[in-house]
Amino acid sequence: MMRRGRPGLIGMAARTAVVAGTATAVSGNVQRRQQARASEEYQQQAYEAQAQQDAMDAAAARAVANAAPAAPAAPAAPADDLTSKLTQLASLHSQGILSDAEFASAKAKLLS
Repeated sequence: MMRRGRPGLIGMAARTAVVAGTATAVSGNVQRRQQARASEEYQQQAYEAQAQQDAMDAAAARAVANAAPAAPAAPAAPADDLTSKLTQLASLHSQGILSDAEFASAKAKLLS
């Protein structure tokens, strides 16, 4: 005996279950695709940010290398330093910037 017309309660429940299952499967696939795209975009942005940081680091290193001063000259011997300071004091004294007493005091400090 076959029933004609509208499906019964069990038929409606089965149809609803099939539709709900299909909708869930489609929704899950869409969600996975969206997550995969978002993950790819995030990885691409991270890669680009790292590449930009590397480029900035390389440029900074080149700038530092170009601006680095030449090797410092060897320090002068103490006698040469003393001589140059005495010469400078004598020059200041001869120009009238230092008085006789100031010159004598500064010279005494250097020689002691």
